[in-house]
Amino acid sequence: MMLSGTFFCVDAHTCGNPVRLVTSGHPLLRGNTMSEKRQDFIARYDWIRQALMFEPRGHAMMSGAFLYPPCTEGADAAVLFIETSGCLPMCGHGTIGTVTAALEQGLLKPRIPGQLLLDVPAGQVQVSYQQQGDKVTAVTIRNVASYLAIKHAQVQVPGLGNINFDVAYGGNFYAIVEPQANFPGLEHWGAGEILRFSPLLRKAANQAYQCQHPLDASINGISLVQWTGKPKTAGSDAANAVFYGDGAIDRSPCGTGTSARMAQLFSRGELKLGDSFVHESIIGSQFHGKLEAITEIAGQPAIIPSIQGWAHVYGFNQIRVDNSDPYATGFEVK
Repeated sequence: MMLSGTFFCVDAHTCGNPVRLVTSGHPLLRGNTMSEKRQDFIARYDWIRQALMFEPRGHAMMSGAFLYPPCTEGADAAVLFIETSGCLPMCGHGTIGTVTAALEQGLLKPRIPGQLLLDVPAGQVQVSYQQQGDKVTAVTIRNVASYLAIKHAQVQVPGLGNINFDVAYGGNFYAIVEPQANFPGLEHWGAGEILRFSPLLRKAANQAYQCQHPLDASINGISLVQWTGKPKTAGSDAANAVFYGDGAIDRSPCGTGTSARMAQLFSRGELKLGDSFVHESIIGSQFHGKLEAITEIAGQPAIIPSIQGWAHVYGFNQIRVDNSDPYATGFEVK
């Protein structure tokens, strides 16, 4: 297959984690919904994701998105999320960065000023934003319905021992690990421990448990691990570090991870309707969450969470990919 293309990109970060908004080279995708288009992208165009996300054009933490025309009447746009871990159903930090970059560069024109309705593979999200002049200062996402999928799960992690965790969905499925006998809490761990044990826990969790969204079978599997602990930043309610891909730790507080954590806390009665939840990342940046509504998914209790954060544009790229480059589809050092 001939791999060739020029991709113009706006590079930004959301609370510390990268977002590369690709503004050209969009493949024409088959399907009526963004879920169907996501599956088509994975089947036919995943080389684009690999080329733009992995080294030498990206790195382990790289995350990005394409803007597409909306799939549903009344929506402003659709978003396809790409990162080193794959083509995601939903990405919170990616939405905040994409909206910020697109609005500031004039690539997205809302039907209603200050509001957006976006089609994403996981469904549809409502977005509001604050702006001062040409600068977007905050973006709030009213996320997809989130729920606790599995509680009181346990696996044996080599080198660590028995680990208890819950699995919750916030646009992706997360294994959420709280402090316990073999995990002292995030405040006592560094990046080395997270990178060492996360792949082992994720592998064991997927071997022991099956997760599938009840309304979309293409959303399945535990793809992310969220380690939790005590916060260090003033005003935070909790801290977390999310592991994704094969060697990445989210520098942002993670939007879908925050949604999953809120769904877990709601299921235990620790969050109720209208409560706020300030989530802290491994570098101390914050997302401000809120439990907006109580709902259900296929008869299962669920919540509608919102997440607010900020992003900054820091650069512009013109990236060329072609077959003459032996690393056209990138690489990853493990």
